[in-house]
Amino acid sequence: PKVWLCRGGAAKPKEGGKAKEGGKAKAAGGGGPTKGAGKKENASEKGIEYTKAGNLPKWYEQVIVKSEMIEFYDISGCYILRPWSFSIWEAIKDFLDAKIKTIGVTNCYFPMFVSEAKLQAEKDHIEDFAPEVAWVTKSGDGDLNEPIAIRPTSETIMYPAFRSWIHSHRDLPIKLNQWCNVVRWEFKHPTPFLRTREFLWQEGHTAHATKEEADVEVLQILEFYAAVYEELLAVPVIKGRKTEKEKFAGGDYTTTVEAFIPAAGRAIQGATSHGLGQNFGKMFRIEFEGADGKKAIPWQNSWGLTTRTLGVMVMVHGDDKGLVLPPRVAPLQAVIVPITMKDVDEGAQLKTCGEIAAALREAGVRVHVDDRSNYNPGWKYSYWELKGVPLRLELGPKDMAKQQIRVVRRDTNDKEDVPLSILPQKAALLLVQMQHEMLARARQTRDSYVAQALTWEDFMAKIGAGNLVLTPYCNEKEFEELVKKRSKEEALAAAGEEAEDDRAAISLAVKTLCIPYEAPPLPDGTPCFISGKPAVCWTLWGRSY
Repeated sequence: PKVWLCRGGAAKPKEGGKAKEGGKAKAAGGGGPTKGAGKKENASEKGIEYTKAGNLPKWYEQVIVKSEMIEFYDISGCYILRPWSFSIWEAIKDFLDAKIKTIGVTNCYFPMFVSEAKLQAEKDHIEDFAPEVAWVTKSGDGDLNEPIAIRPTSETIMYPAFRSWIHSHRDLPIKLNQWCNVVRWEFKHPTPFLRTREFLWQEGHTAHATKEEADVEVLQILEFYAAVYEELLAVPVIKGRKTEKEKFAGGDYTTTVEAFIPAAGRAIQGATSHGLGQNFGKMFRIEFEGADGKKAIPWQNSWGLTTRTLGVMVMVHGDDKGLVLPPRVAPLQAVIVPITMKDVDEGAQLKTCGEIAAALREAGVRVHVDDRSNYNPGWKYSYWELKGVPLRLELGPKDMAKQQIRVVRRDTNDKEDVPLSILPQKAALLLVQMQHEMLARARQTRDSYVAQALTWEDFMAKIGAGNLVLTPYCNEKEFEELVKKRSKEEALAAAGEEAEDDRAAISLAVKTLCIPYEAPPLPDGTPCFISGKPAVCWTLWGRSY
């Protein structure tokens, strides 16, 4: 098939529908480390061969592949989500789906194809997506009468239906969500989970009779997204509002949860909840008769969270041995490894392992007995460490004699011999404790990278040290552009380079992340760090994925 890729609003054909075939992730930490940097001495090819601190891109690629989360595909930017990663996505889906249903949201499904006329109906909205839209132009050997776009997002697909369904205030609110895939034909280097051409997400679309009702929902959803990261993935996030420059195209305002990758010194947008105002209602001529008999346009919201969540979790918690999974989303929370020796009754040992597993399942623990006879215990330890299973339970002959089992935590490597009689309760308690401590450690680390700056020189010094930087800001778009331009120019000059590769996965330019909802008081008369004008808010800046 022939796929059309739009750049700058002008559609240009790309033969074959493929970019660089079989392209592997190059980008998790940017192009910084040289080839071979951070490689461990005498590392086994079956394990992680690179350190996280020494070569983040190679470390990330090896962790997600060797832990069996991802398999590369022959179309660049597309990846196979293996059961180990997809089950984590299912846990996120189940958690969030239950949350949104508490506020009356129901699930649905709309087609993935959109006509050119509908896609172009909202010019401001589609302008930001135009370079990423993929087009279907042929069916078999014949050309289609008109090209059909594959959804980059579904506003222009869903809102014509809203027009048909909304006539009276009694038809409101409409609160719909769909779990689906979208395609954004990124031209930058793809990175599994973080930047892909096809990804899974949920997208919510709602319509309300009043602005007040819509605004309440925007923040409810933002809290749900923060809960996904903090309660499930043990990743701390900063909640805030995007600047006018960074908001969702076509909307009134955008709220966001921003995460941070300490190993890269970069932020990453976690999820967004948008107040669309009446803009799409006007464009698609959606109106209703209010209780007062007057015609009105509904207030709309849209909100989405993607499989990017998995990549953020990996990069925040993973270590040089591989994944470190938060217990709440780990496909397996414990693995039992029998330690076999000569003259040991293996049948009795495996029977005991089965009884232990049954008791743990009864206590709600997801557990597996690794009874493979072709691998020794040491190999199994490394295998399950790489996959990030929270607890390893070792049962040897001496343990059986003492009616105990050795419990090893993946996150801290702490070891403890636990009587079998209390193991189910102890394991359940440890999993809760691990979940809490992983978030606390991640938050403490993140907080150590948040700095304040009042001047440009101090700002750039702290950005260069890999921090997120909070500054007083006048919140004028032209100065936001100036910060991006100057920060990139100064970083390039410091590196002795003239220009940045447009295809680079991550930029040297510094951008606004959000205007945080939780910020220190801003004294009257505080000057903006870049313009010198009176500051109107604290704004969080950083280099970002």
